[in-house]
Amino acid sequence: MTQLATPPEKLQPLYDEMARQMRDSRASIAENATRAAEIAAMIRADGRLVLLGMGGSHAVGRVLEPCYRALGVDTVALPLSEQLDKPLDLAGRTVIVTSQSGESAEVLRWFRDGLNPAHTFGLTMEPGSTLAGLAPCLIGAGGSEKPFAATRSLTVTLSLHAAVLSELGADLGPVLDVIDQSATADVLGAIDHLAGARCLVTSGRTAQGVAEAIALGLTELSRLPCFSLEGGQLRHGPVEMLNADVGVVMFRDADPSARYVTSLAEFVVANSPSPLVIFDASGLPPVAGAHTVTCPTAAGLAGAFAMLPSAQRFMVDFAASRMPDAGTPLRCTKVTTVE
Repeated sequence: MTQLATPPEKLQPLYDEMARQMRDSRASIAENATRAAEIAAMIRADGRLVLLGMGGSHAVGRVLEPCYRALGVDTVALPLSEQLDKPLDLAGRTVIVTSQSGESAEVLRWFRDGLNPAHTFGLTMEPGSTLAGLAPCLIGAGGSEKPFAATRSLTVTLSLHAAVLSELGADLGPVLDVIDQSATADVLGAIDHLAGARCLVTSGRTAQGVAEAIALGLTELSRLPCFSLEGGQLRHGPVEMLNADVGVVMFRDADPSARYVTSLAEFVVANSPSPLVIFDASGLPPVAGAHTVTCPTAAGLAGAFAMLPSAQRFMVDFAASRMPDAGTPLRCTKVTTVE
């Protein structure tokens, strides 16, 4: 059975952040209605949206792309560093720049160099941050999280976008139901299933943004190679890497694309010795040979809220099972202020 190498007291700050994330998400939706309506009106007028951010903030953008597209908004999420070096023409587009701290180096340079178009909004956890002073902002409840690796900031940021999506006509009922009934599944079996893995690849289809967020956190906390490939991209060649020491973590929500997640999962089981874990919000039968972490059945943004609590706990405890100091960065800081 799994033994955590990191002492409980070192993990407690991460657990505390996760414990309050749904409460803060609920508050963030309620407290940002006016600004969300303003942003939604601009998005509706422009019809095109660009989501810019770095690290976990970019992963959130990847979660949101299909949600905005489902409402008819032409949406793309880009790393802000890529926008600085290989810029997309932002004329006629609404832009939302996300930075939990509001102090990320790329964000400050983008504004300093005057690259922000007129229809630019911000999203941050810090009302007194530089970003909050440079653009009209959605502000997450509860302030910035302190521990290394994004947990609460992911869900709170998603909830701020939920407020905008609601103003654009999305039904927030399923999202609020998941937030109010949030539960974390037992993930120790998943960690045991991956005991022999020396690196991990995460993958999804419509839930690919969640897969990317968790891969980022796994890498930061465990210091093992962990990366993410969208399901189709994983199948087109990279399956050659599958082996007993390459773990696969998949995300399946209640979306028509779940059939393709299932197909790839069955392929991994049948054609490789890679241990496979599935975070499953699809409501479909488990895939034989995979370890399933069952989450509330949900799709789209609600699916992300349904899977994230359990996936985050897995992310933290997987790292803690490998490292005596999970959550203590050696080479970087929580806020990256230098490019």
